[in-house]
Amino acid sequence: MEILIGTVENIVFQSDKGDFAVFRLQPSNGAYVTVVGNMAAPLVGEELELEGEWGDHPRFGRQFRVQVLRRRSPMTVRGIERFLASGTIKGLGPALAGRLVQRFGDRTLEIIEYFPHRLREVAGIGAKKAEIICRSFAEQSELKEIMLFLETHGVAGSYASRIYKHYGAAALDILRQNPFLPAREVEGIGFRTADRIAMALGWDRNDPERLAAGLDYALAQTAQSGHCCVPEAHLIDETAKLLGAGKMEVALCLSELIREDRLHTEDYQGMTLVYPGRLYDAEVQVADRLIDLKERAKPVLCDDIAAAVAEWEAGADIKLADAQREAMAAALRHGVLVLTGGPGTGKTVTIKGILAVLAAQRFKIVLGAPTGRAAKRLGEACGREASTIHRLLESTGGAEGAPLFARNERNPLDADVIIIDEASMIDILLMHYLLRAVPQGCRVVLVGDVDQLPAVGPGSVLKDIIRSGRVPVVRLTEVFRQAGESMIVANAHRINRGLLPDWRTSPEFQFREITDELAVAEAVVTLVRVELPGEGFDALQEVQVLSPMHRQACGVGNLNHLLQAAFYPPRPGALSAGGLGQSFGMGDKVMQIRNNYDKGVFNGDIGFVAGLDDGAVIVRYPDLDVLYEHGELDELALAYAMSVHKSQGSEYPVVVMPLVAGHHLMLQRNLLYTAVTRAKKRVVLLGSKAALNTALANDRTRRRYSLLAERLQGEGLC
Repeated sequence: MEILIGTVENIVFQSDKGDFAVFRLQPSNGAYVTVVGNMAAPLVGEELELEGEWGDHPRFGRQFRVQVLRRRSPMTVRGIERFLASGTIKGLGPALAGRLVQRFGDRTLEIIEYFPHRLREVAGIGAKKAEIICRSFAEQSELKEIMLFLETHGVAGSYASRIYKHYGAAALDILRQNPFLPAREVEGIGFRTADRIAMALGWDRNDPERLAAGLDYALAQTAQSGHCCVPEAHLIDETAKLLGAGKMEVALCLSELIREDRLHTEDYQGMTLVYPGRLYDAEVQVADRLIDLKERAKPVLCDDIAAAVAEWEAGADIKLADAQREAMAAALRHGVLVLTGGPGTGKTVTIKGILAVLAAQRFKIVLGAPTGRAAKRLGEACGREASTIHRLLESTGGAEGAPLFARNERNPLDADVIIIDEASMIDILLMHYLLRAVPQGCRVVLVGDVDQLPAVGPGSVLKDIIRSGRVPVVRLTEVFRQAGESMIVANAHRINRGLLPDWRTSPEFQFREITDELAVAEAVVTLVRVELPGEGFDALQEVQVLSPMHRQACGVGNLNHLLQAAFYPPRPGALSAGGLGQSFGMGDKVMQIRNNYDKGVFNGDIGFVAGLDDGAVIVRYPDLDVLYEHGELDELALAYAMSVHKSQGSEYPVVVMPLVAGHHLMLQRNLLYTAVTRAKKRVVLLGSKAALNTALANDRTRRRYSLLAERLQGEGLC
């Protein structure tokens, strides 16, 4: 085993999980070397002592593979400057770091820590700037302690900043006393990370706190798969397997959590279903509220509803289908209405008609949708203001799982009618928060395409409401002539019926047969970067690449790297996004990948990098500019390509989608249907006919564990 000492020059790559990194090291006595290892990426400018062995990679050449990593404070003047200029210390960029080192030399870190008043001897540093630098440096010292603790116990040190941000100086004590607490309270610190610490600290496998944390984790995994609850026997089996613990011990712990009301159960058709508390409460309250709103709507002052509908139809000079008239009448008769239908069936015209007949009653009407793009489309189509549901509810912050909204039952929305578009995207939690804020007597109209993918979050709310039969539902099925002329619309309906789309009639819908997956990825890049712009499409604003999966050559991750390199070849000044193996530079197309209620940006929002400032990134969204500090960059992902799930609620002039055999696990009819219905002017599918046929044939939409429909039906649950 050899020892290598040097300064980190730059990070080449870091895996999504932060458990593998490649970086360039400047040894104290030689030329730059490439270092690889199973670890979190170090900080640029850090001095490291590495133990490992040299090896030759067939593609990347000579590398030093690390077995043991020891962090050292920067000792050389150059190392200190690189460390301070890396963006790790707030208030310091490359220029100011250079001036500090020029003034204080190898004593710079000592000056910052022990003689902070002397920082004002450097041009550009006043009292406020000096305070920011010193506070950030002190935080980094505590961060290093946490990082060392984590790495000593086999956990990536990249989690340190999140833990410190949440607990401050108490972080180390909390980690030692109960590492499962951060798993519940700190975003991104999951059960597996906490469990590695607990095992390294010598916790017993059957410790009640560990068993409870394992049960919480197993339930959370079911929610991520779209379920609101899970059969008890399955939960016990999966948790025991996860923990390497006994089933009896897990079952006893589960019984105790249920007895303490930390978890809830329902007995249904011979099964005991277990719920996390918040999903149980949400499901029960959504069912109760929908029935209450349906039966207690403010009455309309209209003696002849059919005549009111006919009057609008004549005035608008529109020939409605029978189902459209039925929907308009139902909006006047009922407190809750579901309007569903595929592309080209006239949902937008029907919404306009509903708006008109309800506005004639002098009702105050509010429009909303789950995403910003969907809200914008709804507002433009109806000539009224429309907002995201989060903005309607006036988000005031909170964590991903427990957001805080100013609008609730104590401060309801000021509305007589609330119309929500793209309702298939709404999960049980968001529906719960929305219905809490609906005032008594208000009407609710839910509009969506029930044949699209269900919400990413838990539950199948729209589908369950329809399945219950307790809420009026109008399904539009007639495709109107103008929409029917579009091959995209026609093929969407063919796909929904399991039929092969027609790509020979019109350039609007294309299928390019390519069997090799690497060749498909290259063809996607050429199409987006060269061919479509040559036809007049704005590649960044009008073209969206969608993929069924994140992994493999035609997955979201690789396509994003290829497209980023095609639009913006590697350039100096690009910032590394810690833990995600990405870099962001000016102009990059990016997506917010989790709800941030404090910043007012939400999962799926798309923007463009508009500025780089001392380790921070400024992203320009349609309605606001948002600053991301260096430690917040893991909230962003490149968005040249995205998953089909992330595209829900949005429309694009052009959709490009690879269909390859490697994605067979995700190739489903409703996924292909959802992707195709995102496009307005052109769809281009690239891949194999076998993969296309697999998607068309796979109509096995797995039912999610949820009892919303049964609760709406009033079935005896106990």
